[in-house]
Amino acid sequence: MQWNHRDDVAEALLTLVEPLRSRLAEQPGHLALGSHGTVYTENRRDAEGFLRILWGLGPFLVHYDDEQLQHQWMRGLTEGCDPHSEHYYGKTMDGDQLLVEMASIATTLLLAPHKTWDTLSKTEQQHLADWLWQINERRLAPNNWHFFRILVNVALKRLGMKYSQEKIEEDFALIESCYVGDGWYFDGVDQQFDYYIPWAFHYYSLIYVAFMADEDPERATRLKERAILFARSYQYWFDSKGEAIPFGRSLAYRFAQASFWSALVLADVEALPWGVIKGLYARNMRSWMNHNIFTTDGVLSVGYHYQNLVMGEGYNGAGSPYWAFKSFLLLAVSDEHPYWQAEEEEQELSPGRLPLPSMKAMIEHTHHSQHVLMYPVGQFIGYQNHACAKYSKFTYSTVFGFSVPRSNYYYYEGAFDSVLAVSEDGVHFRDKPLDSSYELHEDRLIHNWKPQVGVTIRSTIIPCGDSHVRIHELETSRALIAYDASFSAPFATVSSDDAAVVKTSWASYDSPVGSTIAKAVRGFTQAEMIRTEPNTNVFYERTLMPALRAELQPGTHLLVSVMAGVPAGCESQLPEVRLTSDRVIVHHNEQTTTVKVK
Repeated sequence: MQWNHRDDVAEALLTLVEPLRSRLAEQPGHLALGSHGTVYTENRRDAEGFLRILWGLGPFLVHYDDEQLQHQWMRGLTEGCDPHSEHYYGKTMDGDQLLVEMASIATTLLLAPHKTWDTLSKTEQQHLADWLWQINERRLAPNNWHFFRILVNVALKRLGMKYSQEKIEEDFALIESCYVGDGWYFDGVDQQFDYYIPWAFHYYSLIYVAFMADEDPERATRLKERAILFARSYQYWFDSKGEAIPFGRSLAYRFAQASFWSALVLADVEALPWGVIKGLYARNMRSWMNHNIFTTDGVLSVGYHYQNLVMGEGYNGAGSPYWAFKSFLLLAVSDEHPYWQAEEEEQELSPGRLPLPSMKAMIEHTHHSQHVLMYPVGQFIGYQNHACAKYSKFTYSTVFGFSVPRSNYYYYEGAFDSVLAVSEDGVHFRDKPLDSSYELHEDRLIHNWKPQVGVTIRSTIIPCGDSHVRIHELETSRALIAYDASFSAPFATVSSDDAAVVKTSWASYDSPVGSTIAKAVRGFTQAEMIRTEPNTNVFYERTLMPALRAELQPGTHLLVSVMAGVPAGCESQLPEVRLTSDRVIVHHNEQTTTVKVK
């Protein structure tokens, strides 16, 4: 399956829906796929599971027919919105999960009114419109959620029902306040630049463009211009095989990573050549289909490369992963569109390193994009699981992934890869939270951070291809144990340990996907190989992690290391590091970087 032709994509959608067909009839308007809990109620979990299928079914219905699915969905929707039905979704509240799911209904009504809205009686239409109208009476989170209300009001308007232009303007004012330039928004707070920018801000913007460009040309033009700018940097998030950088929250939505490229097709915005857009979309979809993302009965699981509740958020219900169906939006486009006619092309990235202050990160491609690394600064999210791990590590990799902690009680349970972690007792560990301040330069990133009271750290990170140099200037009022770890990498059997090398100042492991290395330059007392708690890495069920240990007395300390992750079959030269009395000098690929230290 190459994901290059519309009929193939439609067939893939039906294949993914097939395991759900028998369950769709069990409770109209609801789809029960699991039993684990969420921050919202069971009724809303099941409604979410049902309504998220619409992100794929709505576009499908524009050009294709499936009477069973159409009947089951229309029956579920009418009963879910009928206040006299036992399956009624109910009244919504401020910040309700049901407000989120209204967006898929609105988008489906916009795309395929002839197979949805037009099949309803006047009474059923009014019930549906009344239920959707509630979003105009509710308070929304100050982030991408305001697009849900925009889409609902646009749909109500185009269907000839009561709508609120005032709310549309209010919501766009909030969206505008999140824009920072270069096509980038932040999602509610200016330290969060993650996948909600492509699969929410731009995705919904492009749906708006598709339906409102004639009526609102000035805003539509602005939104298209931003999408074009965004595409130029977002393409850097994908490696040559279609793997995208694992970063941020809601990673359980998986191939929603490709939905931005799909939305460009719907809105007819050639942000990159159509063949390049097709390649980015198709490679990402193929990559996901090669991972173990389904349960044994064919349902999308909560997790990332495999089923894994450890890395999930409190809002990840059993049906939540079907947010990924947003990537099927391009099914709504005629097969005569130039996207479908284009041949898949490779992306041509120049330069291989992209520092982008507007998204608070630097991205580096190595080995002709076989490996992509992201180095974020100043990013974080409040009140969500594993915020430090998902936003604040020193680097994230398309080959080695990253890990989330099972607990912070033992170092191996914390699985603190790609970051420095400290402890007073050698048992309870703290890793890097939100930076107190940061700097992003062409050749380095600087994090100023405080893991706990009485400890301040200035970490300078110098990317060097597959490697990077870490320079930690640490001041502490108490004795500490510090561990600085490289990437974690998969192991399958006990014999995998045979590929691990541990010396006083060096630890490395040659894994099936590549080599991970931790090399001490100054300040560390011992290298170690850590077997992390299972199911902590978002890519691999079990991993080994090279780490460097330092034992620090109260005072100031300088810790310098070289960390590397080299893909299998590739060669990479480690940087040379030299120290003087007040400088760290890094030489790599005929370039020299000098860092002054205290």
